[in-house]
Amino acid sequence: MSSSKVWFVTGVSSGFGRTLTELALKSGDKVAATLRKPEAISDLASKYSADVLLPIQLDVTKHEQVKAAFDRALTHFGRIDIVFNNAGVDVMSEVETMVEADARAMFEVNFWGAAFVTQEALHVFREENKPQGGRLLQVSSGGGVVGLPGNGFYAATKHALEGLSESVAKEIDPAWNIKITLLEFGVFRTQIIGDNAKILPHHPAYDNESLAGYQFHKHVMSPNVRGDAEKAMSQVLRLSRLEDPPMRLMLGNDVSPIIRDKLRVFGGELDKYESWSADLDVDE
Repeated sequence: MSSSKVWFVTGVSSGFGRTLTELALKSGDKVAATLRKPEAISDLASKYSADVLLPIQLDVTKHEQVKAAFDRALTHFGRIDIVFNNAGVDVMSEVETMVEADARAMFEVNFWGAAFVTQEALHVFREENKPQGGRLLQVSSGGGVVGLPGNGFYAATKHALEGLSESVAKEIDPAWNIKITLLEFGVFRTQIIGDNAKILPHHPAYDNESLAGYQFHKHVMSPNVRGDAEKAMSQVLRLSRLEDPPMRLMLGNDVSPIIRDKLRVFGGELDKYESWSADLDVDE
């Protein structure tokens, strides 16, 4: 690979996708910037030439559009070094009160859209890049590891992406030089918790300030969220240059403690009840 990398970024209209695109361009990289409405980055398109920035209209829930977007990026840049699989939506609600249409829409984007991008990225890295290889950066969340009160269906989409990504990492041949990292973010100041946030009404039974879901909604929509998206994306740019990247990278001061707590509880339960499985095989 040359020192200048070619990125394929989904969800560039705002948030992490927009911020990462700007930082990559400033660092001298090239970006195929995909989003539903390319006019949302017309300011960037007027600032950077087509040699380094290629806006592409893309709805990640349409597999044929995903494939066409990769094909266009390949034709334009010749290769794709890094895929930032970022497009996502969030509708917050307790599990009981979630509207089915909203839940399905989240899975369409956060899981199926990410899955389609994953499939095409693997194909490009192995079959099209010369030499073979590439980096697949999967935008997950602390909610992909730990259940989120008041945001259970979003957490479910990210748990699904985690399982898919772990499986892919075990399937691929190391000779293909494909590196996969799950980015497990905490809460950052982006539009997903700002202008783009959607919180469904509480059922009266959950309208209790002492409940975890109520507190979660109150926190993520408050000025107390201190995560800086630009600083986080600077670390993602740094990650993209590592020769031996981790399978998981946790980013955010609020995410590591909840994952450590889960590991502690998980390990304790495993130790306490592992013996229950000692005699569960068929007797010969």
